[in-house]
Amino acid sequence: MIRQYLAPAKINLYLQVMGKRLDGYHELGMIMQRVSLYDRIELALVETPGVRVSCEGVVLPPGGENIAALAARRLLDLSGEECGVEISIDKRIPVAAGLGGGSSDAATVLEALNEMLGLGISRKTLMAEGSRLGADVPFFLFEGAAWATGIGDVLEKVEGLPSVWYVLVNPGIAVSTAWVYQNLGLTSGGGAARLPRFSGTAGDLSSLLRNDLEKVTVSRYPVVEEIKTRLLNNGAAGALMSGSGPTVFGVFAEEGTARRAAEAFSGESGWKIFVVQPV
Repeated sequence: MIRQYLAPAKINLYLQVMGKRLDGYHELGMIMQRVSLYDRIELALVETPGVRVSCEGVVLPPGGENIAALAARRLLDLSGEECGVEISIDKRIPVAAGLGGGSSDAATVLEALNEMLGLGISRKTLMAEGSRLGADVPFFLFEGAAWATGIGDVLEKVEGLPSVWYVLVNPGIAVSTAWVYQNLGLTSGGGAARLPRFSGTAGDLSSLLRNDLEKVTVSRYPVVEEIKTRLLNNGAAGALMSGSGPTVFGVFAEEGTARRAAEAFSGESGWKIFVVQPV
């Protein structure tokens, strides 16, 4: 039996880097929110042992061991089943774009196989398993928008985010998250990240936007700053790069304004433009 699932993208409304940890990771404070841009994943349990992944248009690592395959292997190991899993990913979320597509795929596979194999693993345990695969994976198993601390794996629910529209603009370049963090110059560290205060309008949401990684990505890819300016000039209440980039999102109170802003980018060859909402 083949089952189909949707794996949503995320955006970072707030990303503060507090300092570098002894284990080499960075201490973060982030507000993360899912949006209505999805990879489409088909999963099938088969008799032949092993995990096989196909993803048209994306070059997989040798042996096909991407993060979704690793997630499937982890669930098979936990189940003790000797069956195999076939995974087909229709990739709609741009790769290396700051939108968490790979992490979302892995989380979706964990949740789906837990259901398909009838394992009954709790959400808390799935999140712990997800953290072994990637720092963002637990968020995609968490219910709702989150205030994320630690390396992004300590999650607290965020209430009261307004119902807005986002325009995502991806200029068709891939940015390495590792490169961004390696080139992040920290002038100070320590202290505890605190959830910013806000209330429920598009303007209030825009007032909290922050991304400490943005300056690093802009230094190599100035198109990120150009996109921000164009979004603001086309009616966005605020604009910010998501994650390590290069995708930029604009915040809009109304759908019509968002769609007109998206149209302003329609002539850019190789760019991907999406009008989305929180989910």
